[in-house]
Amino acid sequence: MELRARGWWLLCAAAALAACARGDPASKSRSCGEVRQIYGAKGFSLSDVPQAEISGEHLRICPQGYTCCTSEMEENLANRSRAELETALLDSGRALQAMLATQLRGFDDHFQRLLNDSERALQEAFPGAFGELYTQSAKAFRDLYTELRRYYRGANLHLEETLAEFWARLLERLFRQLHPQLLLPDEYLDCLGKQAEAPRELRLRATRAFVAARSFVQGLGVASDVVRKVAQVPLGPECSRAVMKLVYCAHCLGVPGARPCPDYCRNVLKGCLANQADLDAEWRNLLDSMVLITDKFWGPSGAESVIGSVHLWLAEAINALQDNKDTLTAKVIQGCGNPKVNPQGPGPEEKRRRGKLALQEKPPTGTLEKLVSEAKTQLRDAQDFWISLPGTLCSEKIAMSAASDDRCWNGMAKGRYLPEVMGDGLANQINNPEVEVDITKPDMTVRQQIMQLKIMTNRLRSAYNGDDVDFQDASDDGSGSGSGGGCPDDVCGRRVNKKSSSSRTTLTHALPGLSEREGQKSSAASCPQPHPSLLLLLLTLVLSAARPRWR
Repeated sequence: MELRARGWWLLCAAAALAACARGDPASKSRSCGEVRQIYGAKGFSLSDVPQAEISGEHLRICPQGYTCCTSEMEENLANRSRAELETALLDSGRALQAMLATQLRGFDDHFQRLLNDSERALQEAFPGAFGELYTQSAKAFRDLYTELRRYYRGANLHLEETLAEFWARLLERLFRQLHPQLLLPDEYLDCLGKQAEAPRELRLRATRAFVAARSFVQGLGVASDVVRKVAQVPLGPECSRAVMKLVYCAHCLGVPGARPCPDYCRNVLKGCLANQADLDAEWRNLLDSMVLITDKFWGPSGAESVIGSVHLWLAEAINALQDNKDTLTAKVIQGCGNPKVNPQGPGPEEKRRRGKLALQEKPPTGTLEKLVSEAKTQLRDAQDFWISLPGTLCSEKIAMSAASDDRCWNGMAKGRYLPEVMGDGLANQINNPEVEVDITKPDMTVRQQIMQLKIMTNRLRSAYNGDDVDFQDASDDGSGSGSGGGCPDDVCGRRVNKKSSSSRTTLTHALPGLSEREGQKSSAASCPQPHPSLLLLLLTLVLSAARPRWR
């Protein structure tokens, strides 16, 4: 009898504690004033809120204890909690986008300024030094700078071919100037261009410098674009239910002062953002490759030196041609035959004007060093953006409890949260206790952005070796690629197979957000833009078919 009484007492005590935890009116009478205040602050009608707690059998998300929330209130608060989390995601993405956009503008302005200053210096110095050769070729010089700008901004150009075509036009003018007495039909001029190609070192230096600058700025644009698109991925219904339970169910059950337990909040957001976390590996690869490519900005063959001194290496090449005019003439005649003499032309004895230009390279201003230093710091800080997002949002947006103790909200009541915290990414959510996640159905928008990160990383790694992945000649075995040995395997992974130049891609890689600036609309418009899905399919096939190898 005594044992039975003691058991009954324990049972009653347990029932009383449970009733107290869930706000049972039997334990104490409670009004819904605090819920009314919160609900009204969210812009909802206060007429929806009951004056006192009601039975919670109608609740579909929150625990079904006594409650201050009607079905309509629960639905409204669920929609609001989803919208608030989506806004928080957009805000976090905007902050990162703003950083990337600031970096992009800084680097783009610097590289454009280098090229503009070089063209201005050429226009000032060449007429006096080269006279008729420059005046007859002024359009060719202007066109060269236009093509260099277009290439830098992502136009589908083969830069080495562009330089070769410019060189052939310049040689025609120079050869006519050196030999005004000769008849030079188009067929002979075509042969002339083949006999005296643009200096290989000139072509290599220009290609490596421009592809390094272009790929780095493109990387900033692609990273920003990925953040923007992923931040717009809608939250699923299971996530919406879990976020409602996390943020507002404590209010409905009459414990509004209980803030979410830290591990509980992390599990909810790790489940909600499981797909986003899968960006982590390729995101890190991209940012690592961007930091690495900045090594190619320095030195005599670096982007800053080469882009800012286009006029200098053009002057050096023209000086070398004029100094070796007899050798040039002999080589052309040997390869193309003796041209006919023009009886109407001036005699060979007539002296033609010949200039020699010596220019000094301007010392670096330090602007690029400052830009690179800031970019490296910020890119490294952003590396764990995707996997740190749940913790960041819990700390900054959801006002979780400072500690996991008996006073925090665990999803059911005030009390300690016992489940372990899940790992990052979709595959690790199979046993998430808070969000039901189908790990067999990854979000396609996120998967497409993972592919974009892979493609851009491949471009950066090729650029590190001086290669433009759009125009790689399979017959080029990498000889003459200069010192440095290419991208380290432990940093960049395996080498990438090169595509034949005979099957050049028609893809363009314009810098995101820059096509309208500085009057470049016409340039961007002239480049064909394939359908995005076709682009992804084509590049996916190329990447999967080619085993990566590094030059």
